Amino acid sequence: MTLLAALVATSERLQLSRARLAKVRELAALLRALEPAEIELAAHYLAGELPQGRIGVGYAQLAAAARATPAAAPTLTLARLDARLRAMAGLRGPGSATQRATALRELFSRATAAEQAFLLPLIAGELRHGALEGVMLEAIAAAAQLPASAVRRAGMYAPSLGELARVALLEGVAGLGRFELQLFSPVAPMLAQTAADVGEALRELDGRAVAFEWKLDGARIQVHKSAQQVRIYTRALNEITDALPEVVELVRTLPAEALILDGEAIAFDAAGRPRPFQITMRRFGRRLDVEALRGQIALRAFFFDCLRLNERTLTQLSTQERCEALCASVPAEARVPRLISAEEPAAQAFYQAALAAGHEGLMAKALDAPYEAGNRGASWLKIKRAHTLDLIVLAAEWGHGRRRGWLSNLHLGARDPAADAYVMLGKTFKGLTDELLAWQTEQLLARELRRDATTVYVRPELVVEIAYSDLQESSRYPGGLALRLARVKRYRSDKSAADADTMESVRRMFAAQSGLAPP
Repeated sequence: MTLLAALVATSERLQLSRARLAKVRELAALLRALEPAEIELAAHYLAGELPQGRIGVGYAQLAAAARATPAAAPTLTLARLDARLRAMAGLRGPGSATQRATALRELFSRATAAEQAFLLPLIAGELRHGALEGVMLEAIAAAAQLPASAVRRAGMYAPSLGELARVALLEGVAGLGRFELQLFSPVAPMLAQTAADVGEALRELDGRAVAFEWKLDGARIQVHKSAQQVRIYTRALNEITDALPEVVELVRTLPAEALILDGEAIAFDAAGRPRPFQITMRRFGRRLDVEALRGQIALRAFFFDCLRLNERTLTQLSTQERCEALCASVPAEARVPRLISAEEPAAQAFYQAALAAGHEGLMAKALDAPYEAGNRGASWLKIKRAHTLDLIVLAAEWGHGRRRGWLSNLHLGARDPAADAYVMLGKTFKGLTDELLAWQTEQLLARELRRDATTVYVRPELVVEIAYSDLQESSRYPGGLALRLARVKRYRSDKSAADADTMESVRRMFAAQSGLAPP
């Protein structure tokens, strides 16, 4: 049975190395050395996650437990750790919080100092040692001696990295074949990088004909249909079927027996103009009195991709082929407007038409690209009117004057995939209403990691859309870039931290703004 200490030693070496190949070798060596029953657990832990998800403990409880006197020698095995965490997660009812705190203290007392330093961020969901999903996928491929492309493809549809690792190492390519797009098993949506304008988008996509689509300011939905059964999922893969009956009604009328569609739901006013994003999101959280709210906030669905048509999965086909399948199965009034062109003037006119209709801008998609579930591929680019970035709140400072008692000035950052760390880009307290200040104070305090006299540092979970005038070089921040005239546009409750813009996107925006070649 493998000791937790073996994972901790690997984690420590990962933190010391900045070389991706070295990280892959370390992870692969450990995965190969595990007992078959331990592979899934170890892959979860190395990826910085618990198979149980959240186990109901706050950071203050964790910090208190971590002050326990450490064990002199390692005795915790992976199996014993898992059993203790499962027991804690299963505690319910009166007294469960006290029981969980006691169990947590006992767990930390059985861990060495190095194991305690590993367990605290692991349980808090804050483990950062360089084992990003891409690195883990390469390590699984190396450990199993399988093509990385086969593992990456299976990883799009596997329920977890843990299960993917177990199947890859124990069953090989034949086992990976069962990870496919399935009806009523939603997958993470494909994401986009950013382009400054249509000209840059055409250049980035090699100047060939590109599929330009209106970028709607709605909420991403994934719709699955089998006969008359329809289910709707959010970008976070939560089911919201009951909240959107008009979308269910629309999809039931579509002639295909089976469909999986990617699209947006958006609210419109009486004049047919899109309503603010926050209005659309009111529909997504409603479970009671849906019909009454439906009368107040009318939603329409617009689809832009077809991932399955009847018995055929389409994700490996090109954008062009998926567009054809979409046009064959969804009427024009339920499709996002699209223009296929290699001409900048035509694309610019299409962009202006999207803005005139009240939408955000355009998406630009390479016609030969497959659908990469969960990936932020370079074959999809988003073009917005205003400079905006989806950033992560890293901390917030207490307000002064009429904002006293509220967390106001936000510390904003983006994740740097190369370093597996968040890089601060600036601060802002602009654009915050009293209502939003109250909400963000409550949300940030619930995510508190630590504080000093002026600032509360939080788990990097909240995504906020920031509008800014431009990016500028800065020696003040470690990424070398800073936001100028930043203001809060809105919080993106539909996005997780993994969906936010990365430093790669930020550097691309800076290069485009400065007329430089992309980094």
